[in-house]
Amino acid sequence: MNSNTETVQTAMAAGYMLCHDCGKLIQATITGAGERQVCPRCHSTLHFRFPNSITKSWALIICAAILIIPANVLPIMYVDFLGTGSYSTIMDGIIYFFHSGEYGIGLIIFFASVLVPVFKIIGMTMILLSIHFKWKSWLRHKAIMFRVIQFIGRWSMLDIFVIAVMSALLHFGVLTSTEAAPAASYFTAVVVCSMFAATAFDPRLLWDA
Repeated sequence: MNSNTETVQTAMAAGYMLCHDCGKLIQATITGAGERQVCPRCHSTLHFRFPNSITKSWALIICAAILIIPANVLPIMYVDFLGTGSYSTIMDGIIYFFHSGEYGIGLIIFFASVLVPVFKIIGMTMILLSIHFKWKSWLRHKAIMFRVIQFIGRWSMLDIFVIAVMSALLHFGVLTSTEAAPAASYFTAVVVCSMFAATAFDPRLLWDA
C-alpha cells in the first residue's frame, strides 16, 4: 500500500467466512460448488453471502408492495354497537382520533400503520435497485437506512395489536363487539413480508461492488 492509494482487503477476499449464528470467523475450506462448510462451534452451515438473498428479498418486497393496497383500501375493523354495525379503514381510524382531539394517538397510528410500511418498502426497493444497477454512491447512508428498517419493523403491527385489544375489551355480547375486517389479514401479510425481506437480505452485498 503506497501513500496515495488505500487498499482494503475484505475477509471474503482473504478466505474467511463469518458464522451468521455465533459470529465466529473461520478459514474457508470450500473448494467446489457443491460443497458446504459447517461452523465448528455451533454447527450451522456457513456461507460467504446469504444464498439467493437478492431473489428472496425482491419476491417478498414485491408481495408487500402489492398487498399494501388492499390493506389501506379495505376496512380493517368492524364495530357493532347496539345492533348497528360499521366498518372503518386505517385512515378512518386516524381521522377519528384527530377529530376527537387525540392527536398523539392519531400520529402514532399514522406513523406505525402508514409511514413505516411505506418507508420499509421504498427503502428496501432503493437498496435492491442500488445493487442491481451497481450504484456506488451513498453506500453508508443506505447501510444506515437498512439498519433503521430492521429496527422499526417490530413496531409495524401496532394496528393489529390495537384491534386485538379492542376485540377483547369491547365484547359485551349483543351490546358492543369489535372484530377484525379483511384488511387486517392483508396488513399482517405486508408486515410479515417486509420483515422477512429485510431478514433475507445480506447487507454486505451493498459493499461487494
